[in-house]
Order: sequence, then C-alpha cells, then structure tokens
Amino acid sequence: MLFCLAAAGLRADTNSVALTAPPMPDAAVSLFRVMGALALVLGLFLCGVWLFKNWQRLAVQRGRQPKLNILESRSLGARQAVFVVGYEQQRFLVATSPAGVNLLSHLPEAEVEPDGAQPVATAAGPMSFGQALSAVLKRK
Repeated sequence: MLFCLAAAGLRADTNSVALTAPPMPDAAVSLFRVMGALALVLGLFLCGVWLFKNWQRLAVQRGRQPKLNILESRSLGARQAVFVVGYEQQRFLVATSPAGVNLLSHLPEAEVEPDGAQPVATAAGPMSFGQALSAVLKRK
C-alpha cells in the first residue's frame, strides 16, 4: 500500500502544469524594435525608388558617353528655337516651332580630340553657332 501512495505522488508531480507565465518584454524595447524595423523598410523602399528613377544617369556615369547631344541652342521667339545637335561625329542644325521640327543644315563633321574632350570641326577651323546660323540664313 505504501508503494501505491508513493506511485500516486510521483504521478501527481509529473502531470502538473506550470502555472507561471514567462515574463512580458518591456514595452519600450518592443516599440524601439518595431520603429527600427519600420525605418529600415522605409529606407530600403526609398532607396529602390531613387535607383529606379536615376538608373539611366548612373549608367551614363560609368564611362559610356551618350551618342546624341544638344551642343548649343538659341531661342528665336516665344516658341521657336534653333539647336545644334550632335550624334557621334555628325552635327546638324535643327529648328523647332509649333509646326514641328525641321532640319536646316548638315554642319561639318566633328573630330574628337586626342584627350577625348570636346569635338572640333574638321573644316577650316571650328565653326561657331553664329557662323553656322548666318551661313544657313544666307543660303535662303
């Protein structure tokens, strides 16, 4: 009988559930963790948006120069302008107006300087914008 009472006592100890709950974390620490995670997610999102908007500018800065450039421009009035447009070594004089875009003239081809700086005209000396514009206007 003594054996039964001892066995019953062991069973009661092994089947008992602990009624004490684990301690709750501090509210300030939890709030700090949530705000830190929110700041990290917002920072990653804004960085992604900036990269998405500026990926072309970053690609140009890696050393690849754009082939199409507006070398010079002059406004002729409210909605009219004249542009010198360069594509690789070719140069064109282009006019814009409300009616559209017109090619005025092909300009002398440009030659790249040895240091890779600005193109220089291969005709008799570099032709300025004013000289090119006056040459086109004299032809008309």
